[in-house]
Amino acid sequence: MIQIKDQLDNLHQFETSPKRIVSLVPSQTELLYDLGLEDSMVGITKFCVHPIHLKKTKRIIGGTKIVDFTKIKELNPDVIIANKEENTKAIVDELSQICPVIVTDIKSVEDNLKMIDDFGQLFNKQEEAKQWISKISLAYNDFQFFMVDKPIKKALYFIWAKPYMVAGEDTFIDAMLKLNNFQNACNKPRYPEMNENEIKNSEVDLILLSSEPYPFNQSHEDQIGKFTSNVKIIQVDGESFSWYGSRILKAFDYFKTLHEKL
Repeated sequence: MIQIKDQLDNLHQFETSPKRIVSLVPSQTELLYDLGLEDSMVGITKFCVHPIHLKKTKRIIGGTKIVDFTKIKELNPDVIIANKEENTKAIVDELSQICPVIVTDIKSVEDNLKMIDDFGQLFNKQEEAKQWISKISLAYNDFQFFMVDKPIKKALYFIWAKPYMVAGEDTFIDAMLKLNNFQNACNKPRYPEMNENEIKNSEVDLILLSSEPYPFNQSHEDQIGKFTSNVKIIQVDGESFSWYGSRILKAFDYFKTLHEKL
């Protein structure tokens, strides 16, 4: 008997390690692959792009906010892996009628390491999980040392345009900003909207335009630059700031190159 509490503190019990997995979160799909669970994954979302070949070999069950319940049921999964931020409670509740749904809630590097350990226990991949935890922990400590003498910059992290939306507090992105000594100028929770006047009056040193979920480009950089002054605007890799799981190992190297541009 395997007993595991997900990160919403829900207790799940399994007679044996689940063999048929549906993943509703791109970064968690990548982690499952890196833990050696490619053959066990039977369903993924259309946004699960790492590794890219999975989109050709696995059943696509929709997106993260809209899923095809019939397709998922037909896959006869033993477990569904979801996330509190990516998937709505209504989706999780309905999917729970099919099989257990493990819901993660990642707001820090420590939460991420706990998720990896949980997956290792659940899927009998303890050694693989231990190796990933070790590699990420070493890189995390190294990056913290790298940041020791870096100045604090007040920043806004844009995730959407039309309307403009930024990453607020109580998010994984906020944790990544703090790790980079970027003081989040948005003290509201989640992902609030901001108008041009609010952005202009935010008195930030830095504006970061994410590559996802909205594909910001040079035209957006030029547009925002028209109503901000003395503010450095940089387009950044959204996966490095918002993807957890095994992806964070690559993020630390990316962050180092980012600081070279500042």
